Amino acid sequence: MPDGLVVRAAGAEDADAIDAVIRAAFAGTQYGHQGEAELVRMIEADGDALASLVAERGGEIVGHVLFSRMNVEADGRVLAAAGLAPVSVAPDRQGQGVGDALIRAGLAMLRGQGIAMSFVLGHENYYPRFGYSPDLAARFVSPFSGPHFMAMMLDSGTALPQGGRADYAPAFGRMG
Repeated sequence: MPDGLVVRAAGAEDADAIDAVIRAAFAGTQYGHQGEAELVRMIEADGDALASLVAERGGEIVGHVLFSRMNVEADGRVLAAAGLAPVSVAPDRQGQGVGDALIRAGLAMLRGQGIAMSFVLGHENYYPRFGYSPDLAARFVSPFSGPHFMAMMLDSGTALPQGGRADYAPAFGRMG
């Protein structure tokens, strides 16, 4: 973990700082601001957040990651699964390992909760370093299917799924 960085569970008192980090992180990107801050608030309000973590440096929140509950059916059974979205790092802290630390801490938290799989819709050169694979995600029908849709197994005791359906939390469907 980068020097001086603290990763901890987000609390209700962090909501405004999380909003600010998310808005700043996405404002200058090719994606632009697409409602990520509102999405985080909706997921939290719906009770679908499984892991919401902030990164602090010097008492300032410089990053946030959210993993939310997913509805995943694989090979005729329901799997406990989480979707990673969004991960946000303040623009002046990007490239310093903040996002990496947040994602790794979140994945460890999910493993501790018994979550079997995680999905992400993101950059194909970034997320595979954590274990995400477009090949595994391609086995699932999803509104987000495509080359940027990736999945990983978190529970080594769960058999590798052959196929099924993966749906993000309902808040994702209300974005638009």
